[in-house]
Amino acid sequence: MSKKVIMQLDTLTCPSCMTKIDQSLRKQSGVEDVKVLFNASKIKATINDETNGDNLVKTVTSLGYTVKTMKEKGE
Repeated sequence: MSKKVIMQLDTLTCPSCMTKIDQSLRKQSGVEDVKVLFNASKIKATINDETNGDNLVKTVTSLGYTVKTMKEKGE
């Protein structure tokens, strides 16, 4: 079953930040789709049972970004 994960970040400062986050999350097992919204400093991801929102947060924070909030919604 797929779930949606929405993360609110501190401000993204450049388009290359957006690309770096997008590429890192897409490589993670269980991630089906990723949208990084530069102007809103948000990440919307669709994941399956192979991962969870906490794993995505760890990936983003390991890149040096701060996740302010994270929500998971089942489909």
